[in-house]
Amino acid sequence: MSGEEFVPLSLTPLLIGVFAAIACALPGNFLVLRKQALIGDAISHVVLPGIVVAFLITGTVATWPMMFGAAGAAIVAVALIEAIRRLGRIEPGAAMGVAFTSMFAAGVLLLEQSDTSTVHLDVEHALYGNLESLIWLDAMGWESLWDPVALAGLPPELIRMALTLVAVTAFVWLFWRPLKISTFDEGFARTMGMRTNLLGLALVVVAAIAAVAAFDAVGSIIVIAMFICPPAAARLMTNRLEMQIVWSVVFAIAAAVLGYFVAGFGPLWLGFGNAVSAAGMIATMSGMILALTAIFGPCRKRLGAPAV
Repeated sequence: MSGEEFVPLSLTPLLIGVFAAIACALPGNFLVLRKQALIGDAISHVVLPGIVVAFLITGTVATWPMMFGAAGAAIVAVALIEAIRRLGRIEPGAAMGVAFTSMFAAGVLLLEQSDTSTVHLDVEHALYGNLESLIWLDAMGWESLWDPVALAGLPPELIRMALTLVAVTAFVWLFWRPLKISTFDEGFARTMGMRTNLLGLALVVVAAIAAVAAFDAVGSIIVIAMFICPPAAARLMTNRLEMQIVWSVVFAIAAAVLGYFVAGFGPLWLGFGNAVSAAGMIATMSGMILALTAIFGPCRKRLGAPAV
């Protein structure tokens, strides 16, 4: 965030940013291929009022209240979309746009009217996160990894994002074959007895878990960017799904690392005194990577061909 001191060489914020980027990019590959890339955008908008309500009820920003709040907000969003579609008789895309933007605006209004001074939860953190402040202050070197007192001061966001990344990776690995088949040929997947609707719902749920886990640390900007940019850039590099996954992880890591360091050092290189938002710069770097692959990617002229 501009105007705040930034410590560019701190390892914990960098790891949190990397874990968040990969956790969003993995399900993002299938969302992009299924032409559902904007679901990540929708999720990041919907979860905000749910998280705020959960905080107002519990007084904390713990993981489980946030998850339940986000789940409740998702249910409300589905009901609201259906009501708008039926009562207004408008197409589903327009109904989704109205519901998501309205709920995000409601979340912003709730934040502005709530006392969140004791936690990192306000309009600015909702957009940009608080990645810069997630520093392990009690760390005194590598020996701190075995020091219970030092470990007690470890930012909880690091553990949360690490566990989320493990869960997302496990989901993709366990359901790799049905995900791959249903993504490219849903009709064939159904003939094989696969419950494609349930699998699609599970994919959205996993994406929502990644978004909620990353929301507190990195805000909505990087969540949206990481669901779309690394997978889309990877799609321009290869026509094989396995390699697309690898490329998306590489691009996610590159965007997180480059964005974090440029946010801290870039303003100094240019003669400015203040650092910029790390999450915003990570999102910018992911967009630049996508732009470069759109220009130089070997598959940019064959984008319509399906990956296999």
